Amino acid sequence: MTIGTTTIAKHILLAACLGGLAACDPALFPDSTVSMLPDDAETEVVAERSAESLALSRYYARVQAGLLTQGLLRQDGGGPDVPFTTRNLVDNFVRIALFDEYTSVNGRIIAQQTSSQLRKWVSPVRMKVEFGASIPEEQRLTDRGNIVSYASRLSRISGLPIRQTTENANFHVFVVNEDERRALAPRIRQILPGIDEGALRTVVDMPRSTFCLVFALDPGDKGTYSQALAIIRGEHPDLLRLSCIHEEIAQGLGLSNDSPAARPSVFNDDEEFGLLTTHDEFLLRILYDPRMRPGMNEIEAREQAELIASELMDGQS
Repeated sequence: MTIGTTTIAKHILLAACLGGLAACDPALFPDSTVSMLPDDAETEVVAERSAESLALSRYYARVQAGLLTQGLLRQDGGGPDVPFTTRNLVDNFVRIALFDEYTSVNGRIIAQQTSSQLRKWVSPVRMKVEFGASIPEEQRLTDRGNIVSYASRLSRISGLPIRQTTENANFHVFVVNEDERRALAPRIRQILPGIDEGALRTVVDMPRSTFCLVFALDPGDKGTYSQALAIIRGEHPDLLRLSCIHEEIAQGLGLSNDSPAARPSVFNDDEEFGLLTTHDEFLLRILYDPRMRPGMNEIEAREQAELIASELMDGQS
């Protein structure tokens, strides 16, 4: 799900995973229980979680169990039961990379499908992972390992340099519990100066129906990203958290919309697939092919996507 919001001289794209029971249901903080720990911090003390955060963990555990019972959150990447054609691939690419699903009107986020332009990174991504103070060490190790290996996979697929860093990052991934997320506003303003209040409230006041989200900043609205920021709920059980990591980081690279027609894909609100699929890898290859230029409109992008998709599908024969 994509939400585009415009700020002064800046374009911010927000993609969020929204859920229900049957589908994907230097600023310092004043309180150490909601402070962010640096990437390389070593500590034996984990802040206590609030009753609300613990309740959310129980809720999301039920959500994941319900999804798995329905055969959703598949991890197989797609198979013979979900074939797709070159035409499917092109149509899905255009809908996912060239459309915004949500927009900001008078400071409010509303559903409104609008044609957009092709957006991507043209400079290397420097990724930093930050954990909330109440995230247990074992979970940090798991999540950091998953994020690092997944970022490496995305780099191999796209050809875009993506490396981990502890300073001068341009792609921030926050894994936070409820209280830490609500206290993120000063940190977000530090990372994205000029962010409008509507977009900021989307993070701070995030309802439980929003599982995770990502912002991507396009200065001058020219189709090239300079900053991104992903929010992953720490309360999610392992698979749901990994699913958020897969979807939001990929969306932060430019596959920012969702489509009910995309299958097999994580860019579909039905949550059939929990992890990036072969189809989605092709979408990334199309997006980061040199023939796809930032700022292309739908007609220009479709013409090139048809050529690239045909080459990719022929290579699978």
